[in-house]
Amino acid sequence: MPKNKFITIFDNKTKIKNLLYDLVLSPRIKALEWSNITKQTPSIKIGYPGQHLASLITGIEGARTGARGDDLKDGSEVKSCSRIDQLDTCNKCEQKVLRIETKCSHCGSADIKRMDDSKWLFSVKSESELKLLTETVDRILLTIGDYPNFASCDFSTLRFQAFEIWNDSGRHINFKTIMSNYFYKIFIEHIKRNPNKTPAPKNFWPYSYQFYLCNPVRVFSCIVENANTNPSIHIDHYVEPDFDRNNLTVEKMPTELLGMEELTLLIKVPQQNMLSQISKGYSYSDFNNICRGSKLDKKALLKVLPFIDEDTRRYLPLRDTDKISEAKIPYTRRK
Repeated sequence: MPKNKFITIFDNKTKIKNLLYDLVLSPRIKALEWSNITKQTPSIKIGYPGQHLASLITGIEGARTGARGDDLKDGSEVKSCSRIDQLDTCNKCEQKVLRIETKCSHCGSADIKRMDDSKWLFSVKSESELKLLTETVDRILLTIGDYPNFASCDFSTLRFQAFEIWNDSGRHINFKTIMSNYFYKIFIEHIKRNPNKTPAPKNFWPYSYQFYLCNPVRVFSCIVENANTNPSIHIDHYVEPDFDRNNLTVEKMPTELLGMEELTLLIKVPQQNMLSQISKGYSYSDFNNICRGSKLDKKALLKVLPFIDEDTRRYLPLRDTDKISEAKIPYTRRK
């Protein structure tokens, strides 16, 4: 849990708003203006702004190490991911399309594949790096910028969030397993077969099945309205730096992420554990009848059980995290 002796930054919510205006939103508006002229992507890399944001969220200064060494003074590891202003693709001619464009400049088609697939990358190239990431480091802080209304192609509303994973807490043990599987079953095996080629880093996908099984704790969230012209920031969730994370509820896991085999495992969960998760207007009998039916109706089950809580996730397998490609939510939409 947070080490109070390292918390030296205060009035954090005000500073966070100012930071987002100064380092992310204002430069982005200028980049959007120039993008209309140059037709270059206005995407602003989130790496170093993400480090600044991490310090304000946690109240902990950086360790003055740049890209090397500890990200924060308490040793926390910070990873940033941005899905804002990604390059899109025309479904007709397969040429690239800017996020600000409504039609393909090459063929004029409005059938655009909107991309939303950026992820966190973890480079683990040795046992010492694996130990550092999963044992020495207490906290993994994951920041992300994306579009909360992506499915409806609303690209003027942005969202910034931060999630924490703690290596010293049993509720996050799956993170260590995922990273260990990557190193020993993907990285090492790849090196054995291709000693002159370094494998790609571990892709950790936001909002994926594995992400939720790691029981991430959300500590910050804000919505930016009118982000392309006159940004207005609304912080809707903020956990104070010294608050005990053990007392926080982990992120809800959408039941829709489960496959049919995983859904059938839910019947093994004790009834008393399921009652609080069942939607209003439904009963445990409704849940039980769907799960024990001759053919499980996933659509009906999602109405009865839209989310999976932390205790129920213990009954779910981690899936194949020892393979290069892993299942994730499809992030592309068509305009």
